[in-house]
Amino acid sequence: MQAQGADAAADKREAQAWLKKIQAAAVRLSYSGTFVYQQGGQFQTSRITHVRSGKNQYEKLEVLDGKPREYIRTNDEIICYVPDSKTVLVEKRVKQEVFPALPNANPARLGDYYRLSKDGSGRVAGYQAQAILLEPLDNLRYGYRLWSEKKTGLLLRAQTLNEKGEVVEQIAFTQIEIGKINRSRTRSSVLTTQGWHIERAAMKPVNLSGWSITAMPPGFRKIREVKRLVTNGTNTSQVGNPVQQSREMAQMVYSDGLAAISIFIEPGGGNRTEGYMQQGAMNIAGKRHGDFWLTIVGEVPAVAIRQVANSIEFKTNRR
Repeated sequence: MQAQGADAAADKREAQAWLKKIQAAAVRLSYSGTFVYQQGGQFQTSRITHVRSGKNQYEKLEVLDGKPREYIRTNDEIICYVPDSKTVLVEKRVKQEVFPALPNANPARLGDYYRLSKDGSGRVAGYQAQAILLEPLDNLRYGYRLWSEKKTGLLLRAQTLNEKGEVVEQIAFTQIEIGKINRSRTRSSVLTTQGWHIERAAMKPVNLSGWSITAMPPGFRKIREVKRLVTNGTNTSQVGNPVQQSREMAQMVYSDGLAAISIFIEPGGGNRTEGYMQQGAMNIAGKRHGDFWLTIVGEVPAVAIRQVANSIEFKTNRR
């Protein structure tokens, strides 16, 4: 029994070391590749090019299916080009979860909520890869199988697993170059934006201390509180001109280092129906809370979203 325990502890330490390699590789390396994101029966193909030059990072993310979109990132500034609507969106990056990066997880702390182990090896996109398995210690989060390129540690495939060990969502490179990548490949293919509409994301930090969640799953910590302006597309005014419909929305984000749960808060106007829905690994709840409408979204099992939705409280400061 002692020998088995020692082997399990050693396996856990090795898995944690691989997670650290995965985190570092996405930032430290230059790479360019095509990856496929599968959510339920839906697929989306994208291409990412990342160049590290000194202390600077340059990145280009192209959505290859449906309407064309490009995201050009220089350090923390992101510019999104939407050719169909001739729109440029400018915003500051507030998260680092874009594949093949992992969230800023603490591999040591993940061991409190997941059983970490190596899970064999194989080839992904032509590279030899080591698989790392993260099995949840409760029913409030999914499991994960991560495939890390053996030489560099770069994440090549990430699978989200349900309680039966079945893949409910995955993202994987189908082709990847790792090494020296010319920075010109991170530049936008849009040659001119003359006459385009430019929008700057109206997002700012906000104090949402009046809101609390009394039954957040263990290990999930608040990582962000922001208020943003959300555009609903366009409606037509009385004189026939398209008018963009915008509304202000607050957002609280909690994470255990891998999964995230967001609570969106907005005024409760409109005819909305309370309920739950699922898209791949994503579960969503919508409910009224006094004068507010809440939308709870997370890549966690439905039982976790229901638990969070039923434990949200709001206290006003009254003197």
